[in-house]
Amino acid sequence: MTRDQIKPPVEVLYRQELAALEKSDEGNPKPQGWRLSPKAVRTFILGSAGPLKVDGEKIVIEKKFYGDDTLVERCIITLAGSRGLMLVGEPGTAKTMLSELLSVAVSGVSTNTVQGTAGTTDDLIKYSWNYALLLARGPVPEALVPAPLYHGMKNGIITRFEEITRCPSEVQDTLISVMSDKVLNIPEFGEDGVLFAKPGFNIIATANIRDRGVNEMSSALKRRFNFETVNPISSVRLECEIIERQCRMLLDDTALGIPIDTDVVELLATTFHELREGQTAEGVKIESPAAVMSTAEAVSLYHQTALSAHFYGERLSMDTLAQNLCAAVLKESKDDLPRLRSYFSSVVKKRGEKDRLWQALYEARKWIR
Repeated sequence: MTRDQIKPPVEVLYRQELAALEKSDEGNPKPQGWRLSPKAVRTFILGSAGPLKVDGEKIVIEKKFYGDDTLVERCIITLAGSRGLMLVGEPGTAKTMLSELLSVAVSGVSTNTVQGTAGTTDDLIKYSWNYALLLARGPVPEALVPAPLYHGMKNGIITRFEEITRCPSEVQDTLISVMSDKVLNIPEFGEDGVLFAKPGFNIIATANIRDRGVNEMSSALKRRFNFETVNPISSVRLECEIIERQCRMLLDDTALGIPIDTDVVELLATTFHELREGQTAEGVKIESPAAVMSTAEAVSLYHQTALSAHFYGERLSMDTLAQNLCAAVLKESKDDLPRLRSYFSSVVKKRGEKDRLWQALYEARKWIR
């Protein structure tokens, strides 16, 4: 499939599935302002047991989020109860992807987003002004420039707030009154300066556990959210599936005809899983690096390695894999180098005595430096 966007939003990627679900969902009870019923939202994210038959055509709803199915159900219930949803967890655990899927299934749009940073200010969340028009005509509605929160309240759609704990605490707290009363005050408009949220409006926020303490959320703001922790993938087999699926999509986009080496995917998933968990498949304890050994990082690493193999006109190289693995582990701290070397000298070496691929990885240890 050719695309005119590097990263199409989920409403574009899954347009056919959403249309089929909406058609088959007609007549089912749904919260006011929702595009799909809660059951259909669950099906969209977790996949259908079989193909849906819509207008004589069979459409399979694929599974998009791998992990705890009950977590997804709790998220849907939270949103149905008009409570704010906070997704927390380690980086790379698909918090953003889950928030996008929930938003598009509930509201039909996933791009109404605030990206939290240290430089995020009130006007990037609520609204700002066209100052040329403001000076010429004063605070008229035409001079107001809506930001995601304003847009979400006015149109009754979800506002996504990415990495909320990266924002200054005083900026975070602007959400408290909005989430309590579902009202946004615009003092510049005088007595008419009140925007009431339409049904369907809500907030889904994400926060990385590693950012805890950077700009800690106030207890008042925390009380307005239901917190759900998105944990890393616990199954190597499932992690293999995700890496293979995501890398196949990425490599297909390059149109270079690069195949997926499933054996290398399994080796990489095993390595990431063990370094993350601090224990090998044989039950041996190892030191975990401080780096984020997430599934998303594994996807990026394999993708980079596969592209390098194509550039040199050869099969995927263990030397390149070892170089990229070293770079990924040392992102946080150079102190992680001894831990990675220890993993190679104990775990990789021992497996290499029985397996050709692990032996090739061990022989590439010269790049762990």
